[in-house]
Amino acid sequence: MTLHREGYGLIALAVALGAGMVALGWGLGAPKWVFWLLCALAAVDVFLVAQFFRVPKRFPVAEEGQILCPSDGKVVVIEEVQESEVLGDKRIQVSIFMSPLNVHVQWAPMAGKVTHANYHPGKYLVAWHPKSSTENERTTLVIEGSRGPVLFRQIAGAVARRIRWYIQPEQQVELGEEVGFIKFGSRIDVFLPLDADIHVDLDQKVKGRETILATLPKG
Repeated sequence: MTLHREGYGLIALAVALGAGMVALGWGLGAPKWVFWLLCALAAVDVFLVAQFFRVPKRFPVAEEGQILCPSDGKVVVIEEVQESEVLGDKRIQVSIFMSPLNVHVQWAPMAGKVTHANYHPGKYLVAWHPKSSTENERTTLVIEGSRGPVLFRQIAGAVARRIRWYIQPEQQVELGEEVGFIKFGSRIDVFLPLDADIHVDLDQKVKGRETILATLPKG
């Protein structure tokens, strides 16, 4: 496991604040138990911040037409919707909610060509709010694979206030390639064809780059 580059600054800040707190306790001549308590609190703080930015080692494997989950989290929505921003047709929307304890990296759910990458400023409704998919700060990303396009959105929530995406139109991506990061959790919406075979259930916990989300129909 490694630490994501997006977290270097915050981790360094947590270390500095922890060290300062411990140094202050030492300088003020705090009782020994208070000093060790400050040391423990500083260590826990650094550990928790580092956990937000962990990147586990995973090796993506998928058969022809299979779509991997683009993020860790829990499946909170599986429903038919109208996707009007890019695809202009009805799709099966599968939404994955990321808590602050989940890994926050996003990976390409399949190999293909990036045809759309668009950022939308917006609100910060809680990630499970029905309107968060269309009104919150978000990015819309589309990859065109051998069996057609798959659209997925990074959606900011009430706590997550910074979305990063690393792909642009015309770029070729590989299965499981890192494509983005959302600081402190939120939600990912994936839009699949109506006749896709969905392999996850509501409330199921999934792993990005590892859990098979669906299989696309042959063209």
